[in-house]
Amino acid sequence: QVQLVESGGGLVQPGGSLRLSCAASGNIFSINAMGWYRQAPGKERELVATITSSGSTNYADSVKGRFTISRDNAKNTAYLQMNSLKPEDTAVYYCKANIRSRSFGLIPRDCWGQGTQVTVSS
Repeated sequence: QVQLVESGGGLVQPGGSLRLSCAASGNIFSINAMGWYRQAPGKERELVATITSSGSTNYADSVKGRFTISRDNAKNTAYLQMNSLKPEDTAVYYCKANIRSRSFGLIPRDCWGQGTQVTVSS
């Protein structure tokens, strides 16, 4: 089995920073792209940032210049450094990873974490 666990969420004041982590564990053969998504109350889930296995990144326009995605391939972990946070960044943040595992025949599969709450409020 494969599991993704997010951590690092919490309550922060506007202008503050948080660092999210997403650790993948289990019977992992390899991980392709990893990404962060978020879902605010009453809204659809949206892409925040993605990173390929070689380190190429992509960001939503709303977070460019404020958020940085990175990964440690040796630890099967992705990070999201969030700076200059705004109230509109409040959401549940989810990690997604495209994983090859012998548990599902080495066919790449998108796996999701359970999410971590980020609240930006004074």
